[in-house]
Amino acid sequence: MSELPSLGMGTFRLEGDVAIESVKQALESGYRHIDTAQIYGNELEVGIAIEQSGVPREELFITTKVWLDNLTQDAFTSSVEDSLNKLRVESVDLLLLHWPEKDGRVSMETYLKLLAQCQQKGLTKHIGVSNFTIKQLDNAIDILGEGKIYTNQIEVHPYLQNTAVIEHCKQRGITVTGYMPLAVGKVMSDGVLIKIAERYNATPAQIAIAWQLKQGLATIPSSTKRKNLDANLEALKITLTDEDMREISALEANERIANPEFAPNWD
Repeated sequence: MSELPSLGMGTFRLEGDVAIESVKQALESGYRHIDTAQIYGNELEVGIAIEQSGVPREELFITTKVWLDNLTQDAFTSSVEDSLNKLRVESVDLLLLHWPEKDGRVSMETYLKLLAQCQQKGLTKHIGVSNFTIKQLDNAIDILGEGKIYTNQIEVHPYLQNTAVIEHCKQRGITVTGYMPLAVGKVMSDGVLIKIAERYNATPAQIAIAWQLKQGLATIPSSTKRKNLDANLEALKITLTDEDMREISALEANERIANPEFAPNWD
């Protein structure tokens, strides 16, 4: 598949048989975008699930991400080849840099050019970044050229709306993929989202997903339960009003969940 589906399945924190069964269930439900990463430790399980599902490779959009330890000249390409072996595919549809390197151990120019080389070698159809700030994104575009970066995958949910980065990505022609769209379950008990959900005979999770889709974002919620996987897909049928969007925008709290010590200086 050449284009990024707007709704995919994230696999962060899914391990072993749980990862296999969850991905198989997602594919049975109709998901065609599966997002994984080297650091998740589940590329092998994702590959097994895809193989067992029987879904033709050309119908799938598979994303993985290169971890910080593998950004060097010596490790980068071989780590990607290892990922492909685990995933049991000849190439992925999207290869991302999982985080920008903060300590200067490897220059951005070095690892971005290695990323581009993987694309040139046919190891991935598209390339992109994750957790890049506005300044880092502009630096990356200066290095690679306009139109090369397919997406910037960033944390987005009602309590961290990341509007400045999203707007900048749109201006630069880069799709935003929002991760942690359900704020690790917090949306389920939110009074505003519950109220909006009642209007649509929906769940707060579906509203949080529909809120991202309305903005033109791709999003990758994660679940291990078939009924939740199915319900998340139903969010594609919900079109929120401008008033709904305004109510959700008021929930912004700059509440960042993914903020490790190696994170950049956020916008």
